[in-house]
Amino acid sequence: MRALNLDQIRAFLMVCRLGGVQKAAQNLHLTQPAVTTRIKKLEEGLGVALFERQASGMKLTKRGELLMQYAEQFERLSDRVEKVVVAPDGIDRRLRVGASETIAQCWLPDFVSALHAKYPRLEVDINVDISVNLRAGLLAREIDLAMLLGPVSEYSVDNVVLPGFELTWYSAYGIAQTQEGGNRLLREKPVITYARNTRPWRELKTLLFDQVGPDVSVFPSSSLSACFRLVEAGLGVAALPRVLGRSLVEENRLQEFDPGWKPSDLSFTVSYLGDPHSHLVEAAATLARTVAEDWHLVN
Repeated sequence: MRALNLDQIRAFLMVCRLGGVQKAAQNLHLTQPAVTTRIKKLEEGLGVALFERQASGMKLTKRGELLMQYAEQFERLSDRVEKVVVAPDGIDRRLRVGASETIAQCWLPDFVSALHAKYPRLEVDINVDISVNLRAGLLAREIDLAMLLGPVSEYSVDNVVLPGFELTWYSAYGIAQTQEGGNRLLREKPVITYARNTRPWRELKTLLFDQVGPDVSVFPSSSLSACFRLVEAGLGVAALPRVLGRSLVEENRLQEFDPGWKPSDLSFTVSYLGDPHSHLVEAAATLARTVAEDWHLVN
């Protein structure tokens, strides 16, 4: 028997977890032939078949199921060696980070800077998207770390709570700010909000129905920047993060108004898969919380 190869073990585990070579190749940033070759060499080295190739996908053989148990132990040992033995500046890996636009416009640059300071050789891929897509990407193992409207209620996911964002109502500058005027605005102006089927969108739809009535026009947008621009142009009103609207208010481009109610604060988590355990991902999540807390203290 040949010595076990860590890259072959990782390819084997990824095929097991994702159910096929194509998805495993995408996750490992390899070609399908490269993953197939690693699996074939692992089987040749062990002298056993690890998978049954079926039309529905790859199914583990009895020997494959046995190897998976040991491979997971090997993976955990490798992670522990990296944690205990390898110096942070010696870690040469890729970290795939997904972030909501709210976080991207606030403290994400500080987080990336802190990551590079701690892990100089770490390659960081950034994907900014809505929380629904980030959650799907995390569960599909396309993202290592997701900063999103959370928590993610899955047994396989660990969630680190982040500071929230207070929402306040905004209109274009110069519109009456009384509570009566605020209620009138919500009846007369379209309400611009977060993307359809997101948590803020669902909550706002319910609150508008209860507080104002069923005939309020709601315009969802997947771009937070676009929401602010539309409000500034007088095309609607919106409940948006106060910390992001503050400078626009100071510049007399927007103004706050109070209809007597507002949606609850946005609650974020930094979430990651607990299996396989990665001390790097866990350390990055802890660092994200620290950076977020520091940013909120001064903003």
